[in-house]
Amino acid sequence: MHQDRPAALVTGDVGAPRVALDVSAIPARPAGAGVYVVELVRALAGAGAVDLSLVARRDDASRWQALAPGAEVAAVAPGRRPLRLAWEQAWPLASSARLGRAVWHGPHYTLPLLLRGPKVVTVHDLTFFDNPEWHERAKVAYFTRMIRASGSRADAIVCVSHRTADRLRELLAPTAPVSAIPHGVDHERFAPEAVGGPDRDLALLAGLGIRPPFVVFYGTLEPRKAVPGLVRAFSAVASGHPDLTLVLAGRPGWGAQEVDAAIAASGLAERILRPGYVDAEVVPALLRSSSAAVYAPFAEGFGLPALEALACGAPLITTEATPMADLSAGAALTVPPGDEAALAEAIEATLAGGPEVAARRSRGPALAAPWTWARCAASHVEVYRRALSR
Repeated sequence: MHQDRPAALVTGDVGAPRVALDVSAIPARPAGAGVYVVELVRALAGAGAVDLSLVARRDDASRWQALAPGAEVAAVAPGRRPLRLAWEQAWPLASSARLGRAVWHGPHYTLPLLLRGPKVVTVHDLTFFDNPEWHERAKVAYFTRMIRASGSRADAIVCVSHRTADRLRELLAPTAPVSAIPHGVDHERFAPEAVGGPDRDLALLAGLGIRPPFVVFYGTLEPRKAVPGLVRAFSAVASGHPDLTLVLAGRPGWGAQEVDAAIAASGLAERILRPGYVDAEVVPALLRSSSAAVYAPFAEGFGLPALEALACGAPLITTEATPMADLSAGAALTVPPGDEAALAEAIEATLAGGPEVAARRSRGPALAAPWTWARCAASHVEVYRRALSR
């Protein structure tokens, strides 16, 4: 049962932390941080270790009720972003008496600043501070102010990698405990072998006009993902592989016109496929069937596509000195951020195949195996308990 009033936020089993998780910013087609929230909700609901309430947009209750049938859904947030940002500060404050001792979890950088009671915030990366040129100016102004304020008011802070946690401590010097909790991966979907075999993967890809051999990137097309550099690196190797295509899977974000310009300048537009946002079942097929999976952004808080590529046994190329490189030690080629010549060399070496590439592919699933959403959720439950104790 879903409802549009917040009274359910104070009910729950004795001994189970009561958690109000704000899912109001998650789009219908999630990527990156949105996938983290969706999978966290699924895992928390499945484990039954918390009394979970989800605070959703007014038009989005059915999605969350289907995802977490045992949770209460308070569908109270406006749909439009400016109104939702104002709501984030006003509604929880007005409802603080009814929230009681529920832990409020803001999973996307921010918190209702005046809310009394235990609060947890997740910070995914600090690029709004370190590389503001990668973001819209209005977002930079908003999130730099709100991340500082939320970090100072939180009772506990979650970061998605140790690198992000270290940078947050250095930049913001928070007084609340900071926990580095890596993401997980759905090992039923992201696995070296497809249910139904390789033909099932090829059929899914054929429906999008994609067939091997191809190099794949998947993620939001935005400045920090360094996709224009990937286009130029592909151009450097394409003449030696006349049947090879480049697949850029993901929706265009802010700044995606730079990708358009790079494709136009490459002279290879007919060999660069842009299927847009792809359904969840297609992503593993892309990774498993690829000749090289390239996820080499300038910087990243975690880099979930790299972990998913490892789980599929895909031949991964990623960026050195990042969380992706930390996760994939020995199972991926790494290149310096923004080094297009090195990226082209890595693609060429991966396309050549041989024992080293086969060894990296075989190491990937073993490295990814410990990282599950259940493990991620269990670590969050400990953070919720810590916030309650403060």
